[in-house]
Amino acid sequence: MKSPKDMARFQRRRRLVIAGIIALILIVLMTIRSAWTNDWYHEYIEDVGIGIIVLSILGRMWCTLYIGGRKSAEIVRLGPYSISRNPLYVFSAFGAAGIGMMTGSLTVGLALAIICCLAFHFVIRAEEGYLENTFGETYLSYKRDVPRFFPKFSIYRETGLLSVRPSVLYKTLADGLVFFVSYPLLEFVEYLQSIGILPVLLRLY
Repeated sequence: MKSPKDMARFQRRRRLVIAGIIALILIVLMTIRSAWTNDWYHEYIEDVGIGIIVLSILGRMWCTLYIGGRKSAEIVRLGPYSISRNPLYVFSAFGAAGIGMMTGSLTVGLALAIICCLAFHFVIRAEEGYLENTFGETYLSYKRDVPRFFPKFSIYRETGLLSVRPSVLYKTLADGLVFFVSYPLLEFVEYLQSIGILPVLLRLY
């Protein structure tokens, strides 16, 4: 049977995957620019992207309210975890989409969300092995009832009382704010592209 150290390793892997994806995204986006000729469309898509990032951060904090510090100790089946077994990853994929949309391109936003989902797939599979070995039938029952990733809202369940660790909630907020770092960076990249210092290799709608 795997130990809690294995779960901690999976959590570190998750953070590394997210950090690696963000770094790769930012590098790739240095050569991409929106194909919209109308500046209004470009700005509108950027604004929607910022809104999606805010949704991502709030969603991740919502997940932490239910599972913060308890993921390796029990199976949580309430709140966001009643409709998806991995809502943290779902909201992280939203964050990636938001980063992509801050380029002014819907295509980039969609592409980054898909890349994020594919990367999380392998981390989720590793976590599932640990949870099956640790919780047995309890987790298998949860696995049968609740989808792995895409939420099923019709089975939502709530609780009347939550026990929250503020330090874990604050850490989740700090982790989520990393998504916002991309905004000034991408604005600076756009400026460098406009004056010809950085090449634009691809324009996407």
